[in-house]
Amino acid sequence: MQQFSFPEGQSECIAHRVLLTWIFTLIFLIMLVLKLDNKIHWSWFLIFLPIWTFDLILLLMLIVKMAGRCKPGFDPRNGAENLKKRVWYLVAMLLKLAFCLTLCAKLDNLMNIMISWVCVPLWALLVGAMAELGYNVFHFRRD
Repeated sequence: MQQFSFPEGQSECIAHRVLLTWIFTLIFLIMLVLKLDNKIHWSWFLIFLPIWTFDLILLLMLIVKMAGRCKPGFDPRNGAENLKKRVWYLVAMLLKLAFCLTLCAKLDNLMNIMISWVCVPLWALLVGAMAELGYNVFHFRRD
């Protein structure tokens, strides 16, 4: 039985990403539980700060990778498909940000809108994710 191994240095990079994800998720969940138990009386924007910090880090990494396409000597093989995927990731992050911002504004009573309007960016994100999943499943199945 052959065992899968990552290339040199890549396993540490993945371990750091997983650790960073768990840390920010844990901080967010602790703050959320404290807010829901009325132990802290912070704004909802502060409660969601760990999520936005993590999203900012991901957004910076995505922009760096997209900017790497502009450097001389870039190999454009499979570049259009890769660029489409990265643009979708950027749109997905912006939809998630829009949902979080409208949710926090609604919870802090800064906006008086129905909750169904707050969820529109989330629904658009979920429809897009399902479309991407379907495309990836059926696109590779044809090959």
